[in-house]
Amino acid sequence: MRKFLTNLTCILFVVAPFFAELASAADQTKDDDRLRNCGTVLKEVLDIPDNIPQDLLDKADCVVVFPSVLKAAFIVGASYGRGSMSCRTGEDFRGPWGAPTMMALEGGSFGFQIGGEATDFVLLVMNERGARGILASKVKLGADASVAAGPVGRDSSAETDATLRAEILSYSRARGLFAGVSLEGSTIRPDNSDNQRVYGRKIPASNIVLSRRVAVPPAAKQLVSTLDDKTPAHRP
Repeated sequence: MRKFLTNLTCILFVVAPFFAELASAADQTKDDDRLRNCGTVLKEVLDIPDNIPQDLLDKADCVVVFPSVLKAAFIVGASYGRGSMSCRTGEDFRGPWGAPTMMALEGGSFGFQIGGEATDFVLLVMNERGARGILASKVKLGADASVAAGPVGRDSSAETDATLRAEILSYSRARGLFAGVSLEGSTIRPDNSDNQRVYGRKIPASNIVLSRRVAVPPAAKQLVSTLDDKTPAHRP
């Protein structure tokens, strides 16, 4: 028995790196799929006439995309999603769109909510303070950052006030039935562990999106090219 356990331990020691490599490759595939899904969702949303106003898109410093955010609720809501964010590079966010940082959306909300759905979210970050806040740490969305699923499955909301002087504007494309969808209480943050897998090394999220020295991953080409095509120039 002792010899058997010794042999088994040796075998496990040999094959463990192989399985670790397989797991890492699977995670990399998921990251690439997420970036491709972000590009697909963004293009489809921006191709819808009169969905996101062009003047707001042109004023945005950054765009965050969360494909298929999972929400389920009965009275108390919860949300979970993974996506990416690209920002205009250069001083004062006036340059071309840069490589994306991976992003996470987590949290919950309270209110009368019944149902369940997967929703695509596109968030416009409208000023430098909002962009640098997201890149630096976790940002909590307030009561006004809610999105109500309408008949056509897309609506907008301003986080701070109804006059559109907001740091974050959110748009959704809902699939399924959900009454009273809200992002209140949810947080968004850079997903640093996934960034390390995508770029092969530890890089601060701010360096990824603002430095212009980080190459756009192949899986994110559609995301960045869509932004370059739809809003090539920043308009104050």
